[in-house]
Amino acid sequence: MTSNVFCPGPTPDSVKAADGSIHTVPQGWELLPPGDAGLTRRVKAAGEFWSVQEKKGRRTFSQGIWAPAETIAQHRADLETERNTPAYAKKQAAAAARREQAQSEYVDDFLAAVLAYLDFHPVHENLARRMAQAITTHATPVGSGTVARTKRIPLEQRAEAAVIAWMRHQTTAYDEMVIPRVKGKRREVRRMLAGCSKELLKAYRSPAAPPAECPLHRALAEWESNGLK
Repeated sequence: MTSNVFCPGPTPDSVKAADGSIHTVPQGWELLPPGDAGLTRRVKAAGEFWSVQEKKGRRTFSQGIWAPAETIAQHRADLETERNTPAYAKKQAAAAARREQAQSEYVDDFLAAVLAYLDFHPVHENLARRMAQAITTHATPVGSGTVARTKRIPLEQRAEAAVIAWMRHQTTAYDEMVIPRVKGKRREVRRMLAGCSKELLKAYRSPAAPPAECPLHRALAEWESNGLK
């Protein structure tokens, strides 16, 4: 944690440093909440600020930045003026079109990667495509926070992880399990269920008939009946 990055303090006008010390926010400062990246960048570049972050589990969430109220007000006004111009509107429309195109291409690539990982025998092609579509629809929306959105691992690994995660929630009793709050126990359960899911997938990589009462068919039927194709 750097010198100007803090955790929330015990009171609304305080922050906590990495060493546990509590600091009162300077007089005349206000908290700029997260959400406007352009304004946040400008305020940070303008001078002194305190960034507030809160860690929940393995993820860290921004709670905004403290900075002089005058600085925030000035840059907010400047941005509002810029954002009301035709040139800015045109720039935003072009950026949105690029993002939409990139998202469309990523969805197609991810779907192909899921199909490649499933690698079902041709006689089970219809099931593979239905399953890949369900997983892709769930995993790829921007902001979903799923493994499909990370860039830390290759696409092929993202596809495999997304398949196993989807199966864990859709074809096993994981969501109803009461798992002891013991370090490593949830990970152990997930590994066990992942092994079961991979064994089930193997059954579809041959032309043999699928297992009786296959949970994949039940999960997909429910998914599609809910209009989530």
